Amino acid sequence: MYDLLLLVGITLVAGLAIPMGAFLARIEHIHPQWLELEFRHGVMAFGGGALLSAVALVLVPDGIDITSKSLAAMYLMIGGGVFMLIDMAMARWALPASQLLAMLLDFIPESIVVGAIFATRPEEAMLIAALIALQNVPEAFNAYREFLQSQRFGARRIITVFSVMALLGPVAGISSHAWLREQESIVAAIMLVASGGILYSIFQDIAPEARLEKHWAPPMGAVLGFVFGVLGLMVVD
Repeated sequence: MYDLLLLVGITLVAGLAIPMGAFLARIEHIHPQWLELEFRHGVMAFGGGALLSAVALVLVPDGIDITSKSLAAMYLMIGGGVFMLIDMAMARWALPASQLLAMLLDFIPESIVVGAIFATRPEEAMLIAALIALQNVPEAFNAYREFLQSQRFGARRIITVFSVMALLGPVAGISSHAWLREQESIVAAIMLVASGGILYSIFQDIAPEARLEKHWAPPMGAVLGFVFGVLGLMVVD
């Protein structure tokens, strides 16, 4: 029972980073103006760095350990292809939810991985949960701004929806813990498909938006996000 409560706790904390990111995005003005601009882009870059660390340090290394070369390549391409098709559909329908969808497509598979490996590798599961939280804050930050700019939803409604989404983490984690903890091949496939999708998102959405002309600080946010992932892995090891 304690293990289940701990699993619920770490996945819920990772999920609560979503409304936290939305609350941060409600800060409308930071002075001077250049600092506000660099802060927003720095937050975006930080999320990209955290995502990249999850892919490079945890998801891909663990996934390829128990997957053949051909399957690993296929899963990565499937992940990128699925995200690309979803991105194309969102652009065609002009829906203000590309950032939100990208966040959920990261959050849910990674929460599934946390639940699946928690019984045998609890330290690694907690590291992934921490990385999820680190990436959820800037992703929710950007998703909130995207929704607000569409003028279809009010601030209170957006934050309420984001708060409910935090519960998806425990649901995914407990479900995979119950049904997938002994299905290593399925967990590896989820890791690699998610990795392919995350890589697509980084280079399609996050990296281009993080760049600012004649501003050099925001890319350091990506370095900082990756450093957090490296330090977390070193602590676990």
